[in-house]
Amino acid sequence: MASTNEEPQQNQTSRHQEVGHKSLLQSDELYQYILETSVYPTEPAPMKELRELTAKHPWNIMTTSADEGQFLTMLLKLMNAKNTMEIGVYTGYSLLATALALPDDGKILAMDINRENYELGLPVIEKAGVAHKIDFREGPAMPVLDEMVEDEKYRGSFDFIFVDADKDNYLNYHQRLIELVKVGGLIGYDNTLWNGSVVAPPDAPLRKYVRYYRDFVLELNKALPADPRIEICMLPVGDGVTLCRRIK
Repeated sequence: MASTNEEPQQNQTSRHQEVGHKSLLQSDELYQYILETSVYPTEPAPMKELRELTAKHPWNIMTTSADEGQFLTMLLKLMNAKNTMEIGVYTGYSLLATALALPDDGKILAMDINRENYELGLPVIEKAGVAHKIDFREGPAMPVLDEMVEDEKYRGSFDFIFVDADKDNYLNYHQRLIELVKVGGLIGYDNTLWNGSVVAPPDAPLRKYVRYYRDFVLELNKALPADPRIEICMLPVGDGVTLCRRIK
């Protein structure tokens, strides 16, 4: 193995490029500083294992960033959350962060259209001893949510709901989730700054999927502040997270 100074630097750049798409910070060095100073030293071993496993997957751009995982963990503990939901699981990094933060009798209803991706991370989740907290359901979330809204026992029963799924359905999800989260509870919508494209000019060169979903994200960002049932806070963590606290 070569022992030059150049190689570690190249590897470090490569590692950052792997996760850097999730950061809106203008300085790569500053984002790397946050990861190496605050996130990685305190990241639970199972989350590190799952993050590194997911990094090898061809769709790793879909994963939650490590700094956002840390944020979710802190938030859930501060809330003393116990009953949660996650729409959009992928390999389960944010799901694992949630499961580790919840008490032993905590519950997570997790929904994704792809069980295969979830099962990539499942052995890590099982090894961490938190799989019993997760009720995973494969398939579209909308029919499940419609059923739950009709059932009185689910209305206002969730402490926290995290959405990182199909952006074109975010507003449809919101119409249902606002009935399911309790007053004082939170809904978190991921990717609400959408690669920074929300402020890009109309003729900006954007990747096809970024351009396609941008209008849906912009629509959500316009609708949430106008919803009198919630108060919101948009945070530049990861690719942008908007927290919605139900107030009535």
